Amino acid sequence: MIRRLLLAALLLAASAAQAFDLEQLGAQLAHPAVVRGPFVQEKHLRALAQPLTSRGQFVLSREQGLLWQLSSPLQLDYRIDEQGIARRSAEGWQAQPGQNMAAQQSRLFLAVLRGEHSGLARDFELQLEGSAEAWTLTLTPRSLLLQQIFTAIHVQGSALVERIELVETQGDRTLLRLPQSQAGAALDEQERHAFAD
Repeated sequence: MIRRLLLAALLLAASAAQAFDLEQLGAQLAHPAVVRGPFVQEKHLRALAQPLTSRGQFVLSREQGLLWQLSSPLQLDYRIDEQGIARRSAEGWQAQPGQNMAAQQSRLFLAVLRGEHSGLARDFELQLEGSAEAWTLTLTPRSLLLQQIFTAIHVQGSALVERIELVETQGDRTLLRLPQSQAGAALDEQERHAFAD
């Protein structure tokens, strides 16, 4: 009897774990109109003992794209949307030409943060583990081009994305932490202005 109860409990736990799928994760991540907060990015290079660390703030808009405002070690503002990457200068936003790979990585980054798994599934095998409160999504490249760059991408989170790790084929890796992200209903005036320029 105890064995049957244990088996039933294990089956229930397994079915509960499988109940959280990519559709639900996508809906969960796409729900907030705006997500904003601080970021810490660490670039771990094989040639260096210590990672290169940068910090700043980000604003992700479901409709507009991503504002990436670097504050350390340099002050630089980037806007990432479906057209690619633009950098803010004294004259306004300047498209960054000749960065096809950077633009592709930017679209990938947007898709991850927005939970757009159908777009990701074209280029990656997706494996989701966990529950809505604590999940890990592993992206393994399908295309030869991406296989030359990444071994895997690991994304972790709960209600929102909290951590992204890009493992590169030559042994380097980038770790992006989003420790205090907050969901919001709308962009503020300054953010709307930044996207509109």
